[in-house]
Amino acid sequence: MTPSDSTPSDAPPHDSTPSDGYLLDNRQDEAGQRFDAFATLFDPTTFRHLEGLGIGPGLRCWEVGAGGTSVVSWLAEKVGPTGTVVATDIDISRVAAAARPPVEARVHDVGADEPPGQGFDLVHARLVLVHVPDRERALRSMVEALRPGGRLLIEDADPALQPLLCPDEHSPAQQLANRLRHGFRKLLADRGADLSYGRKLPRLLREAGLRDVRADAFFPMTSPACAALESATVRQIRGQLVAAGIATDEEIDRHLSHIASGSMDLATAPMISAWGWKA
Repeated sequence: MTPSDSTPSDAPPHDSTPSDGYLLDNRQDEAGQRFDAFATLFDPTTFRHLEGLGIGPGLRCWEVGAGGTSVVSWLAEKVGPTGTVVATDIDISRVAAAARPPVEARVHDVGADEPPGQGFDLVHARLVLVHVPDRERALRSMVEALRPGGRLLIEDADPALQPLLCPDEHSPAQQLANRLRHGFRKLLADRGADLSYGRKLPRLLREAGLRDVRADAFFPMTSPACAALESATVRQIRGQLVAAGIATDEEIDRHLSHIASGSMDLATAPMISAWGWKA
């Protein structure tokens, strides 16, 4: 994926705010580009963990906060016609458009609604709980939805663990990039995101009663997908960055031009994966 340039005409009105309080609204045009970048960056790690948890034909799975379609489609292929994949999100427009048996797409707020069923063999959420206001309830809901012996895999970011977009800050371009990333993190925190949530997952899974809890982390940097993700994210929140006084339109245009040039080593926040079994 090649990051696209942004011009002032691409920018949303500076007083625009995403619906439902979520900074990165899935209904915005850039969301699809972000989902594609996430799939490129994180699908191999996610699929490796799911394979290790024994995904296979006939299993009943709940994909929480599905958003995009890559994980849902992969799960559907693995469980086959005798299995089920319940894909939920507050906005299922992208998943519903591609949903075919064994996939069931449902509108659902994991932090507020009851689970969409019980007795799941596998529950998975990726880059979801860090944004959910009632993370404790959401985690409890996912554990409750598992059958005895069921597996839970939660993968979430920890932006505070590595706060820099450009770890090698050696020029004004990298300094600007890191300042914008700091502003983005502030916007997330102001919306209730827990920027250190990822590192807490192993403890939280143990406290939830899961057994044999394990975890690891993946920290991607210097890839076209990192650049595509940064470009789409900045264009998506451009209005909020300007309205909050974090950056000017000129600075954002300059940053997007730097991204498109391929001259910077861009990183994403580490994604921490934690998993365990329900007793």
